[in-house]
Amino acid sequence: MTIRQFKDVESGEINGLEDLEKPLIGADDEKIVVHHENGSIWMVLLCTFVAVCGSFEFGSCVGYSAPTQSAISEDLNLSLSEFSMFGSILTIGAMLGAVTSGRIADMIGRKGAMRLSAGFCITGWLAVYFSKGAVSLDIGRFSTGYGIGVFSYVVPIFIAEIAPKNLRGGLTTLNQLMIVTGSSVAFLIGTIIPWRELALTGLVPCIFLFVGLCFIPESPRWLAKVGQNKEFQVALRKLRGKDADITQEAAEIQMYIETLQSLPKTRMLDLFQPKYIRSVMIGVALMVFQQFGGINGISFYASETFASAGLSSGKAGTIAYACVQVPITVVGAMLMDKSGRRPLIMVSAAGTFLGCFMSGTSFYLKVSLNNYL
Repeated sequence: MTIRQFKDVESGEINGLEDLEKPLIGADDEKIVVHHENGSIWMVLLCTFVAVCGSFEFGSCVGYSAPTQSAISEDLNLSLSEFSMFGSILTIGAMLGAVTSGRIADMIGRKGAMRLSAGFCITGWLAVYFSKGAVSLDIGRFSTGYGIGVFSYVVPIFIAEIAPKNLRGGLTTLNQLMIVTGSSVAFLIGTIIPWRELALTGLVPCIFLFVGLCFIPESPRWLAKVGQNKEFQVALRKLRGKDADITQEAAEIQMYIETLQSLPKTRMLDLFQPKYIRSVMIGVALMVFQQFGGINGISFYASETFASAGLSSGKAGTIAYACVQVPITVVGAMLMDKSGRRPLIMVSAAGTFLGCFMSGTSFYLKVSLNNYL
């Protein structure tokens, strides 16, 4: 490969990354235009719809424990610590799923990884539905956690790889929006139906995903990466339309894959080189402190948290919590490019800190006053 070819590929990929930053919502003077050369947009939209069923499933798993705490604890005679294990073991499974997701998606493909994830989630939900005690509950919750851990990686990767450049950023934004929507729907439905039936509703996105995967192509980039050139051409033509000229895009993908394969293999220790260490520390710290901020504790046990705060029923607080999530996510998507990432992180972190601090302080004062009186 010549230096000129390498620069052409690098330029094309940089443009692709710029397109990834475009939000789904809120472009005032920029309209998404689907040109003829992008072919049939309907197949891309179908692929995205099928993939974000995994995102919706992610939200359903996260939102399950909040509205069901009192009912599950009462029906199965669980202690507070046993239900706390049930709620939190989801994150342990998700961590393992996230760690192994990259290798899985590379070995069996993006569609194969999504099928595997849906299989773990279905197994987990059925285990929860038929549970008679804490052990089967925890096994089911852990299984769904592993499934959504894989979903968290493969869904946005698949969408980014199948979408044309002018739609890539908008469609990948749907991933986070559907996670929040799934969580909110679980909160709302959980206040109406019993906890076993709520577990069955978690099967619905997986069923849609399984069926939908039969009608959509595999990621062309993955097919090119594993050397399935004929299938790569067929998949790309399905996504862009039978009359579209895919020659240039196919050449760019092939050239980029060849460039990646020609680069020297990197090791984990390479991240700790002086030129990378500062960026790595900042990025990892942002992710770690986001998870340790405390908001997951409130989200996983929202119903009982509101009931303990003094509300006559935790359902009202849970519904209010659910109704706030989706609009705030939409606002964040609209402000992402206008305000920048850093100001949004600072504002959201400050808001999360303030909310958690006020919640903790209010419960501390309540206990102190009760002991005093």
